[in-house]
Amino acid sequence: MQVPPLVQELIQATNEEAVLWRPEDLMLYEYDALSSRRPPEAVVFPATTQQVAAVVKVAARHHCPVIPRGAGTGLSGGAVALEGGVVVSLARMNQILEIDLENQRARVQPGVVNQDLSLAVADAGYYYAPDPSSQKACTLGGNVAENSGGPHTLAYGVTTNHVLGLEVVLPDGCVIRTGARYWDRPGYDLTGFIVGSEGTLGIVTEIVVRLMRLPEAVKTLLAIYDSVADATATVAAITAHGITPAALEMMDGLMLRAIEAATHAGYPLDAAAVLLIELEGLREAVEEEADSITAVCGAHRARQVRVARRAEERELLWRGRKNAFGAIGRLTPSFYVQDGVIPRTRLPQMLDYIAGVERRYGLRIGNVFHAGDGNLHPLIMFDSRDAQQVRHAVKAAEEIMGKCVELGGSITGEHGVGIEKNELMPLIFSEEDLAVMRKLKQVFNPQNLLNPGKVLPSGKMCGEVRVQVSLGS
Repeated sequence: MQVPPLVQELIQATNEEAVLWRPEDLMLYEYDALSSRRPPEAVVFPATTQQVAAVVKVAARHHCPVIPRGAGTGLSGGAVALEGGVVVSLARMNQILEIDLENQRARVQPGVVNQDLSLAVADAGYYYAPDPSSQKACTLGGNVAENSGGPHTLAYGVTTNHVLGLEVVLPDGCVIRTGARYWDRPGYDLTGFIVGSEGTLGIVTEIVVRLMRLPEAVKTLLAIYDSVADATATVAAITAHGITPAALEMMDGLMLRAIEAATHAGYPLDAAAVLLIELEGLREAVEEEADSITAVCGAHRARQVRVARRAEERELLWRGRKNAFGAIGRLTPSFYVQDGVIPRTRLPQMLDYIAGVERRYGLRIGNVFHAGDGNLHPLIMFDSRDAQQVRHAVKAAEEIMGKCVELGGSITGEHGVGIEKNELMPLIFSEEDLAVMRKLKQVFNPQNLLNPGKVLPSGKMCGEVRVQVSLGS
């Protein structure tokens, strides 16, 4: 098979081992965690910023799209080569370049796995706070692109709250640095602009992140309920009492039974819902808050509040929560996970609405989510071999997202927009808002070669794009 000219130039920009181009090699890069199937023309594994810049310049000469890719764990289709082109995998740029514990900073390449950074500094008493459920696999570059969150978002914020500076390759191959390592630079906040831009403005090749000290004490509680309504009412009551847990998660009975079958985490099989609550800080403060939360849960009819007595028990509870999406595979051949956000005071109303959607379309919907900050993850279960179930799953998802917006929320909290929800952006932004976004994108990406078709509406409503790419199994 003759090597195409584009591939020849990509090999010259990197090396022969760094470029995949044969169809059988490209199959693993046709999709991300959302199960789209759009093949790229080539996949490149650069090892340095200079190689990334050279690859981008080659693609520009061929007027070829460039799609940055981390670990491929994204849930909104951000790493899908929607219009073909070159996938730039940053997996080989996986070095922790510098750890500065005195100033609580680290400088890393984008291919560093999220959890590996915390493991690298744990013995010194530090960690990296953002903790997506996929933190054992997802990379920091992908976290920056999607502005990822996780269970501990409630207390510590999302990725943008922990990123201080970036090195970025622009679509013309120019390399810029944004932010600062130790203090704020004057001028525009380009770091904040690029975090969460989903690879449409530049390719991040270095990241300066904030490290945090490990807390003196950690306590994990499991509040067990016979009513979903009582569990959701407790969430708002906890924060109304002036307590902000490090994490406040909720799982309904359907999810509990699936998780327990998969991980044997110790969740009750007969409960309607549980709250997984974590407290961190000084030992005395944690003990006092645990007593207060136990009282609040009891006042809202929790039948029991368990406290993890050992680190192993706490780890097992969290393993169950973080493996929830995988566990649902025991119940359904396919599922469609949502990522809406609502004010936490509206949780009872929203879960009632989701139950109505479930009845209306005859599909089971499991709920597992970051209750403390109102970030919902309803999992709509269906059989992708049944065309009617596929249509119902899409309609159910659209109605749930629409209700989130109606209640004062958003269409995404941490998974990003990508190609899954770009056509829903007009639900929360005016045409004037979107026009400004397009103008800003054009400044950085004037030829629209960098991750095209993502984030902003294309005019192709769900029938053309979302149905095909959004229904992951």
